[in-house]
Amino acid sequence: MSINTKGSTRKWMVGSDVGGTFTDITMLDRESGTVLTGKILTTPDDPSRAIFNGLEAMAVQYGLELHDVDTFIHGTTLITNTMIERKGAATGLITTEGYRDVIEIGNEMRFDVFDLFLKKIDPLVPRYLRREVSERIDSKGNVLLPFDGEDVRKAAALFKEQGITSVAVAFINSYRNPEHEKQAEQILYEEIPGVSVTLSSDVAPEIRELERFSTTIANAYVKPLLRTYIAKLEQGLAGYGTDASLNIVMSNGGLTDAETAAAYPIQLIESGPAAGVIAAAFHGRMAGENQIIAFDMGGTTAKMCLVRDGNPNRIYEFEAARQQRFKKGSGVLLRIPVMEMIEIGAGGGSIAHLDNMSMLKVGPESAGSIPGPACYGQGGDEPVVTDADLVLGYLDPDYFLGGDMKLNIDLATRAIEHKVAIPLGISVIEAAAGIHEIVNHNMVSAARIHIAEKGTDPRKFSLVATGGAGPVHAYGIARLLGLKRIICPPATGVASAAGMLVAPPMIELGRSYVSNLDTLDWSYLRRIFAEMRSKAINGLKMVGIQEAEIGMIHTAEMRFAGQGYEIAVTFPESMLIHEDATVLKQAFLKEYEAAFGHCPQSVSLECINFRLRAVAPEQVDKLNFNRYEPDADKALKGQRQVYFPELKAYTTTAVYDRYRLEPGAIVEGPAVIEERESTVVAGPRTKIRVDSHLNLLIDLY
Repeated sequence: MSINTKGSTRKWMVGSDVGGTFTDITMLDRESGTVLTGKILTTPDDPSRAIFNGLEAMAVQYGLELHDVDTFIHGTTLITNTMIERKGAATGLITTEGYRDVIEIGNEMRFDVFDLFLKKIDPLVPRYLRREVSERIDSKGNVLLPFDGEDVRKAAALFKEQGITSVAVAFINSYRNPEHEKQAEQILYEEIPGVSVTLSSDVAPEIRELERFSTTIANAYVKPLLRTYIAKLEQGLAGYGTDASLNIVMSNGGLTDAETAAAYPIQLIESGPAAGVIAAAFHGRMAGENQIIAFDMGGTTAKMCLVRDGNPNRIYEFEAARQQRFKKGSGVLLRIPVMEMIEIGAGGGSIAHLDNMSMLKVGPESAGSIPGPACYGQGGDEPVVTDADLVLGYLDPDYFLGGDMKLNIDLATRAIEHKVAIPLGISVIEAAAGIHEIVNHNMVSAARIHIAEKGTDPRKFSLVATGGAGPVHAYGIARLLGLKRIICPPATGVASAAGMLVAPPMIELGRSYVSNLDTLDWSYLRRIFAEMRSKAINGLKMVGIQEAEIGMIHTAEMRFAGQGYEIAVTFPESMLIHEDATVLKQAFLKEYEAAFGHCPQSVSLECINFRLRAVAPEQVDKLNFNRYEPDADKALKGQRQVYFPELKAYTTTAVYDRYRLEPGAIVEGPAVIEERESTVVAGPRTKIRVDSHLNLLIDLY
């Protein structure tokens, strides 16, 4: 398809999502609302290279001029990878005397209670670079011990000698009074020209020093790298002759400008997956479904997020760069707003292997984009999920990425045969089916636990499947969870990049104020929210949002007195004016009972943190994907043999061209529906309907 842009004034909004295996790109024509899509293998040595290669390929394919790009939105795995690989900046810490070992002591949690020789994760800053200074502020913000600037100068001299380029400053109780941290920052700038400084009172102004210190250090660790990366993106865009604004997706699903992202890069750690959830929620609403499970399965991992009443679950504590990838407590603890997602080491590139007891396992190790699955023909010889899906007939070897990339079924068969089938004494088909079923069961087991923890029933939800591998496995997942409907959005294989086009500009701020609910200082609370409101409005105005467009969501984190952790509840702004604590109490009791099934009535309540989320309207209210040219006579591409585990056999299955299916079209399963970036698999006892937004609605019966 070619789009004529000669003499056109049209402008393009670009969404780019860099994943572990593929880089996805979407381009929205603001004039017509048309969305173009592209997918290219990620370049791990320089992620920006894949982005610009993909953009240039799309420009050639569609006859575009890249200087017409006016908005560039980006999601990246750079922060996550930097922390996992320990390739961040040389970082130092300045903290209150007596507190430099907080991050090493941690919370005394053992992530593997049966490992007698457990080695805890190494701190991002070694002990000799964690320097103490004389100062002390109490929990009310009062100065108990004056700040000694000479201690900071001594630390700065050491940092300069050791080649430190980034410094974290984290003092005890600075969330109540940041003055000492600001003084330390000024001295560091004077003593070490060009140094990057991160203050805990800026990044995480909340109680609990472990989480606050850890978040501050992590931010400092990745800050110089992200600044360089953003500069490279800006330089690349400038090379096209465009002055496009650069926006980045944050872990809470909102957009921020490049300057803010560079200052608080730790907020981007889940940027790509968060955009996938935004896309799932958007398409769910378009399909009339507000209770959904967002399921995104790519080449490396699968993620799930509950979306209730159209709103994704959010949390404010996250663990990154786990030493044991899926074991809680083995990573770096962060205090940031993030979509509440469960991550499973189950992607198209997840490697199938036999353990020491000759049991078949799948993941969490991934073949990535290099060498990738055996069927890619890039030298990989380990059998992965994509190889199994190819052998089972779910994928067409001649239509992967729309035919731009050929898959070799013989290499896939050979890898499964030699590494799984022969050692287990089973057929290649049984081995491939086992790989497919195991990866599905792994995801379902994690999903069941997560959904049960939220006090709800998965059968009340529909599954929105996105990602390159998501629609291939969605039918198996839904069948095991007992779900009745699957929704596969258009261009589902690049959904995260599409989600960036509809993600709203957002600023989320938090402040700690510990108080019994009955003794809240309402004037102080109003002052906290007024400060957060002013900061949020000013920040959104910088990206062109008018105050009248901004919606405000107020949240309190509360608990019963004596408990150690909180539940977040929302409340109306009017509560602050009327000083009505009853509103907060009822909201908390309702959430608590929903989560735990029982709610004590006579225990006093405490408020710990208060948050304000300022949200601008979604930038786009409809996405029209370019490849769709409905034609009922051309929709059926043919048939092929496809294996379904419940039948334990291959069955002749109709194969459809998704781009030719008309709104209102109905297809009886089993069926395979192909598009460029993904393949939708629907098993027996299903009915597929195309809605007016080109979503595939798959009903299981």
